[in-house]
Amino acid sequence: MTTDPRFHPEHTWARLEADGTATVGISGFAQEQLGDVVYVQLPQVGRQFRQGEVAAVVESVKSASDVHLPLSGEVLACNEVLMDAPETVNTDPLGAGWFLRLRPTAPVEFDSLMDATAYDAQVSGAG
Repeated sequence: MTTDPRFHPEHTWARLEADGTATVGISGFAQEQLGDVVYVQLPQVGRQFRQGEVAAVVESVKSASDVHLPLSGEVLACNEVLMDAPETVNTDPLGAGWFLRLRPTAPVEFDSLMDATAYDAQVSGAG
């Protein structure tokens, strides 16, 4: 069973998949702040990261931003669609615009992430 996405304070999200992997991307708020995404630099498959580490870079017409992982884990796959169509991040940040899939090494970290309500409160300034 796939879970609803949970959010990291650095504007990334993770969704646990039925096979135990996690899909990761940036939030709708993050892509709105960036503007039109023109390039995404993704990590190599097999790399290990800890929660909060920078694993990717997203560039827009406005700026470049680091992408901090919401969970620790090993990168299993990267979204190759973003190489040719980085604007997918703008049109579907919580779906087709995902960045990578990983095998979580500390699944309990998922429980520390914010649900959509808490994240929305944070970005609206109420949290």
